Amino acid sequence: MSSLAFVLVFAAAVSHAAWNVIAHGVSRAGVPFLWWGAVGGTAFWIGAIPFTGGLGTDDLGGFLLGVGVSAALHVVYMAVLQRGYQEGNLSTVYATARGTGPFLSVIVAVLLLGERPSVVALIGVAAVIVGVVAIGLVDRGGDRVFDLGLVFGLLTGVAIAAYTIWDANAVRTWSLSPVAFMVGTMVLEIPFYTLGVRRRWDAVAALWRTQWRRIVAFSVLSPLSYILVLTAIQIAPVALVAPLREVSVVLVSLFGVLVLKEDRPGWRLGASVVVVAGIVLLAL
Repeated sequence: MSSLAFVLVFAAAVSHAAWNVIAHGVSRAGVPFLWWGAVGGTAFWIGAIPFTGGLGTDDLGGFLLGVGVSAALHVVYMAVLQRGYQEGNLSTVYATARGTGPFLSVIVAVLLLGERPSVVALIGVAAVIVGVVAIGLVDRGGDRVFDLGLVFGLLTGVAIAAYTIWDANAVRTWSLSPVAFMVGTMVLEIPFYTLGVRRRWDAVAALWRTQWRRIVAFSVLSPLSYILVLTAIQIAPVALVAPLREVSVVLVSLFGVLVLKEDRPGWRLGASVVVVAGIVLLAL
């Protein structure tokens, strides 16, 4: 992986961890928060399109198909993730999702996209996934046979793999601009979330009055993290980019230990070290 791709993905991971911490803080707001995220993200980033290559293509049909499918997949992802945050601990849901997602993405990238990572890179991928899953299993006690947080984390991972592979293929196939692709996706998400809000516009307004700082931060950081990933995917294999962005799990785990005071900090930090080791192998 090139140095530029590595920096792009690492920056994306930092942004991604930040917005997940923010979303966890207002997760009980549900759809109204997601509505504000789509509207705010569109408003903030749409002005950057003319300065970042426009649509990146003259194939309007390809652009609309790409963002249309992506929007549907992202709506599913966000809905399942938000539900998971309501059912389980931050570290469990986030880490399980971020472990399942790249695992499936690597398999599909190798089988369908024809990517062939080196042996060292694959060892790094394995280390990242093992460390992430280890963090996700921390909160499972011996008497907890059915863990809803873990279940929704796994479902979120499937959604992550689906949108990662689709978006990578769309951006590459139609040579789409990452910024325009992200904005187009958010624009098409707005009707979905509007339907979800229904008659709760008073809750939407109240959320802005009490949480506008978090909404603004989310509107900037969430699209930014994925724009950086889409840019990296254009110059590096999905099979390497998808796992590498999971350094965000380390950051979220640290937040869970230091700020939320979640239990078993030694296990969480030890698993995070495994993730870092995998990242080092990917960098090499």
